[in-house]
Amino acid sequence: MTTSPYELSAAPDVLARLHPRLRTYFGPVPPGHVGRGEGVFSVVGTPRRWLWPVLACFARDAVMFPVWERDVSFTVENRPVTVRRGRTGQEAHPAVRAHRTFHFRAGDRTMVDAITAEPTGLVDHLGRHGRVSAQLRVAVDASGPDAGALRLVSTHVSFRALGRGPGSQARPARPARRWRVAAERAAPGPDRTACDAHRTIR
Repeated sequence: MTTSPYELSAAPDVLARLHPRLRTYFGPVPPGHVGRGEGVFSVVGTPRRWLWPVLACFARDAVMFPVWERDVSFTVENRPVTVRRGRTGQEAHPAVRAHRTFHFRAGDRTMVDAITAEPTGLVDHLGRHGRVSAQLRVAVDASGPDAGALRLVSTHVSFRALGRGPGSQARPARPARRWRVAAERAAPGPDRTACDAHRTIR
């Protein structure tokens, strides 16, 4: 992979505002290599327990989990892949597949997703089978407390059932993610990036 999905989808001036470490993290992963990162999610999940049975169904495919926790540490491994989408399944898109392991109080759980650059922009295909897809808006603040952080906000979510085409949810849908370098951490090695993150379901 010579160009990452983020570089293919976001305007160069937006990515130029990224913190240098995050610029490396969201840059291309060379073929045969693995990008590794670690950090802390300030919050994960939702406090609305009536949603947890639904989230438990999504958890079976490593999409999201029925939890509500703060300051959750995680590790992530990114690999360059090609994702085939479209009605015929023949449309190939460059992607970065991530295995993100959350260290919850009750034990570790791993979320799987693949970020792709598509004609509509940046899309996150969630789960082992990519049956939940979120269109993402990319933003980077130039100033303020989150200067240099990457914000990914889902603007449209679609669901693909077995053997059927996608159903859609037109209204903006969360979760939102914000990636911010933890400046107080020791400098990571060349294949690692330390960061803080924020992920909620509203």
